[in-house]
Amino acid sequence: MKRFFNKRETIVAEGLQGLLRSSFGMNLCRLEGVEDIHVILRKDWDKQHVAVLSGGGSGHEPAHAGFVGKGMLTGAICGQLFASPGVDAILAAIRAVTGKAGCLLIVKNYTGDRLNFGIAAEQAKALGLNVEVVIVGDDIALGRTDKARGIAGTVLVHKIAGAAAEAGKSLGEVATLARQVAGSLSSIGLALSDCNVFTPGQKPRLSDDEAELGLGIHGEAGVERVPMAGLDTLVARTAEKLEAALPHEGDLIILLNLLGSVPPIEAFALLDGFSRTKLASRTKWIIGPAPLMTALDMNGFSLTAMPADPAFLEALSIDVGPKSWPGIAPYNSIATVPCPTLPETFVDAPSDDAILRRLIETGARALLDSEAHLNTLDATCGDGDAGSTFAESARQILKAVDSLPLASPRKLLATIGRLLARHSGGSSGVLLSILTTTAGQEEDWRVGLQKGAARMQAYGGAKPGDRTMLDALLPAIEALEAGRSVKDAAVAARKGADATRGMKARAGRAAYIPSEQLADIPDPGAEAIAVLFESLARSF
Repeated sequence: MKRFFNKRETIVAEGLQGLLRSSFGMNLCRLEGVEDIHVILRKDWDKQHVAVLSGGGSGHEPAHAGFVGKGMLTGAICGQLFASPGVDAILAAIRAVTGKAGCLLIVKNYTGDRLNFGIAAEQAKALGLNVEVVIVGDDIALGRTDKARGIAGTVLVHKIAGAAAEAGKSLGEVATLARQVAGSLSSIGLALSDCNVFTPGQKPRLSDDEAELGLGIHGEAGVERVPMAGLDTLVARTAEKLEAALPHEGDLIILLNLLGSVPPIEAFALLDGFSRTKLASRTKWIIGPAPLMTALDMNGFSLTAMPADPAFLEALSIDVGPKSWPGIAPYNSIATVPCPTLPETFVDAPSDDAILRRLIETGARALLDSEAHLNTLDATCGDGDAGSTFAESARQILKAVDSLPLASPRKLLATIGRLLARHSGGSSGVLLSILTTTAGQEEDWRVGLQKGAARMQAYGGAKPGDRTMLDALLPAIEALEAGRSVKDAAVAARKGADATRGMKARAGRAAYIPSEQLADIPDPGAEAIAVLFESLARSF
């Protein structure tokens, strides 16, 4: 597995150094002078207020250092990957930030963290410092027990305790509130993969057809393996497990936490999927989706629920310094405004022609059947979706075939042009829309296709020999304009598509790919045009 790192032993130090050099860390500093002590602190701390410290193993970024700043943590003590920081590091942090107001330690419920933070707290007390410890165990995967792990809900304790400390509350008040918050939290996670702790050759624990529910944030196995399913099913299963652990009534705040490698589009889709769960009906406030407590490269998410207590809401709504805090927002229905009236797609009355209907249906099915093959070709020289783009165009045309003016080639081409413009994505769909829209303006459809091809070149910027769909399309159109048969056009299209195997790409995404990677691979767009014309030829 490829990763950006020098050595496993140095990645924590290098990551923290990078944080301090970044815009996220402009208001932060670190303790120095002792090797293997990784403590990140607020630059502006003056010890007048209660200090709030947290920490633990690294690999959960932005927790914990990413939440150091005004209104949240005073400092973070960072251990090695998934390993508790040592007693000396914790004690050093306590001594660096604790004044007469005292210090609160927020600790996740893991044996190493409890022991090391607990011993450091006792040593600090022996030095005359006023220190309180709050343990967070919000994971309900195994039920509500004293062994429940501290996971993403811990960050909500950071936020609310930090707000109380910033407001000048006493250590007793801050600690009491933090314990109240910790006791109100319930969290559960689901992942499609485990995580890799920079271990070469590590084999994945989960197969492609399974997911894991109730897992921890250190790569531990979950309490249950579940069949891989669609997003709605997986989110619903997670929400149901969480809901079973909650009181039956009351409004909720929900945190959607990302575990490390969920792309943004999937993250927002997860929240949309949550809207279709029973738990959504009780949700009045949302935090995220955002990575707050991650697990390196784990592909998964967790849900945290807490009661919508007015005091909690007030503290969670206060602006803070750390840029990693995503904020909280009302969980409402989606705001909408009316869409402006768009030109009609079907402006001509539907009509029928048996030959054109057969040609359209045959060509569309050929593109649908070639979807996977074209995607595979495009994965080498593009973004892997050429087949899906052509297939979606085919689906739209098949769906609308009974509404098309099949008896008039000119009206048919114009209608297909409008249909593709409205429903087809990607450059190929737009280019084909330009082709057919232009062709639909001519009484002679052959002349129209020729003019449409010229318009495609003008807008698309490609020309023959640039390794695009034009290299198959133009020869086919030239054959038709010369009065030759569809079979002749298919032969010309195939010859043009095959010729792209040896062409240098000068347009489209393939233009950015080294030529040697494209050797003997046809352009996917040209291949799609050849497949289309070959299917049309076979239908006669």
